[in-house]
Amino acid sequence: MHRYAKRVASITLVIISAIMLAACGRGPGIPTDGKDNSSAAAATVNGKNISLSEVDTLIAQQAGGQQTAMSPLERATARLQVLDGLIQQEVLFQRADKEKLLPSEDEVTQAINGKKREANMSEEDYQKMLKESGQTEPQLREVARKQLSIQKLLEKTVSNVTVRDNEVDAFYNANKERFVSPRGVVLSAIFADSLDGAGQFPNDAKSDLEAKTKIDTVNAQLRGGADFATVARQQSEDQSFIRGGDYGFWDEARLKQGGLPAEVVSNLFGSMRPGDLTAPIRLDDGRYVILKLTDRRLQNEPQTLETPGVRDQIKKALVDERQKVLGAAMRVVAISEAKIENHLAQSMLKDPSMLGGMQPVNPGTATTPAAPAAATPAATATPAAPASPSSTASPQGTK
Repeated sequence: MHRYAKRVASITLVIISAIMLAACGRGPGIPTDGKDNSSAAAATVNGKNISLSEVDTLIAQQAGGQQTAMSPLERATARLQVLDGLIQQEVLFQRADKEKLLPSEDEVTQAINGKKREANMSEEDYQKMLKESGQTEPQLREVARKQLSIQKLLEKTVSNVTVRDNEVDAFYNANKERFVSPRGVVLSAIFADSLDGAGQFPNDAKSDLEAKTKIDTVNAQLRGGADFATVARQQSEDQSFIRGGDYGFWDEARLKQGGLPAEVVSNLFGSMRPGDLTAPIRLDDGRYVILKLTDRRLQNEPQTLETPGVRDQIKKALVDERQKVLGAAMRVVAISEAKIENHLAQSMLKDPSMLGGMQPVNPGTATTPAAPAAATPAATATPAAPASPSSTASPQGTK
């Protein structure tokens, strides 16, 4: 039940973020003379350059401004990791282009606008994000275009994956211990808080005093017999207001992690009965909430293939696993068929003391520094690894 960030610093679509798409001219590779080589080509994919500036810009964003603290060896490691991801991305993008899978300008616009809406980002917020990240609108659109193209390529590759019923049966029989309906409660909720809901919630409170007054008024309405779902739609400052306050299933561990007082959790599994309400509760994040116990399960119960949702969960997990393998196979084939030259790696081998055009390693520098946690952009082209089929619902209350 944690606080939802109403404003974000960037759009989640831009996984690769502010790549310097105005790439350099065609260069011979990375010289090792210690000069500024940011405009050199770190790699070429079928003749298309990936500049060193693209690599370093992405490292800077992933490092959150801490890249200046990297040792030469750490920076070299990060450059190789990030460049490998950019190479894979370019290979897949070119393959998508070859298969005529590039998105239209309208699709790019819709994707960006969709992410802006998800982030509750106004046009002013969007322009501020572009400015602070050093991006331009055309650069952002190009990043989005590449991501959508790769997504279409992967969707086409895995579109024919199917799973037979006997495979579902076999998986269930081999993994029965995974299919358990856990002890937990089904809740409905009405929230009030001091955050600005930007017009998306009814009767939005603007201060802690307003929120406290509002939740007390709601409590009085409910105690007077008002319908919970109706009041939730009219008053709750949470996305669950759309569902009449339905807050989903929560097991005991998630309730405690969500900031509920221990005595409230205990009451939900003890003295309260379905239909009962809590008094107004002030959560750790400052929000106020009234909970209604809609239903509960006091002990774990095994599920069967006839339990609603179980067969579909297994089928989806098996499809996801096969799609992941197919996606990986497609990348291997695409890379094997492409002409790739990694100039950065070649320059490191040519002159190890300069590590690809950087300063020589100082004698006191550790030779085995921990590699920075730089996620390779190629991960954006990989279908997410499927979670094992699980029966535990995990709805998240959001604001």
